[in-house]
Amino acid sequence: MAITKRTTTQIAPFEAVGIVAAQSIGEPGTQMTMRTFHYAGVAEHVPTGLPRLIEIVDAKKAPKKPIMDIYLKSDYKTEEKAKDVAYDLESVSIRDVAHVTDDLERKKIIIRFVEKDAKELKVTFKMLREAVEKISAFDIDVKDEDKKIIIGPRGKKDAEVTLRSIRRLTNSLRHALIKGVPGVKRAVVVKEGGETFIRASGSNIVEVMGHPAVNPKRIYTNNIKMIEAVFGIEAARNAVLREIKQVLDMQKLYVDVRHIMLVSDALCAEGMVKSVGRHGLSGQKAGVLGRAAFEETIKHLVNASVKAEDDKLVGVTENIIVGQTVPIGTGRIKLLVSMPKKKKKEKVE
Repeated sequence: MAITKRTTTQIAPFEAVGIVAAQSIGEPGTQMTMRTFHYAGVAEHVPTGLPRLIEIVDAKKAPKKPIMDIYLKSDYKTEEKAKDVAYDLESVSIRDVAHVTDDLERKKIIIRFVEKDAKELKVTFKMLREAVEKISAFDIDVKDEDKKIIIGPRGKKDAEVTLRSIRRLTNSLRHALIKGVPGVKRAVVVKEGGETFIRASGSNIVEVMGHPAVNPKRIYTNNIKMIEAVFGIEAARNAVLREIKQVLDMQKLYVDVRHIMLVSDALCAEGMVKSVGRHGLSGQKAGVLGRAAFEETIKHLVNASVKAEDDKLVGVTENIIVGQTVPIGTGRIKLLVSMPKKKKKEKVE
């Protein structure tokens, strides 16, 4: 048979591919540096290296520093139009442009407009007033000359208004949105690979896709759980693969993509992104002894005893524990040798 590239790259029967993948990612993973980098000024100290790898394999609900790459439709790809879209998407809350304080003695809330901060974010006093006026359950006294807004309860006696409700309203006002998409902060226009797009800190795929200038087919975030919720498990699997590969490539650690693919497939095999820890893959192994050998040993053994579970000894760990041949590699292959029959010696007369 002719030896081709395909035959030389084929894996041997019963090879322990999981162990090989774990070694191939784990060994260079221990040599990772803790370097950080800047995403064009969007989010400083985005986790890279080992911290980011841990975030991915632990299937965190949201990354420490979520980032979005937002590509635009062909009509909006000029730098000027992209800047306008970035301004539309960038969220600004009341606390970013004003000081919100409560006067519990008079049961009033005072919002003082800070022109310097507002000018940087291109927010006017009129925009602030409109955002506050959306709160219909309260009387609003606007003082344009002082750039101040005073809020008090509408149609209620002082006795009916509790100090707790004033404090609760103050906190909600601080976070109330003046403009932009909730969760999207610090959007900047970036040029990469001959293309102009927007990179933003934070993530909110659904509302960003609703903007008429955004290309919904080309939007990406490093928030894997959000990708899973919006686009499904296949997209989440591709995101896991891309994120792990990006972490390793950034550290100049070139691991064969098939090892990373195996990890991505394992994390997403059951239709949702799971972690590799005791609440995910390791805690759901088929064998009782395999689960008990990782963490929470007593819990797994007691649960198995209560349910009268059997251990079929299919995994590596279980067979090492009981001291028998591990069913991988040559441990799965049995050879039958047919010996040639010996000829009977002829009788000598």
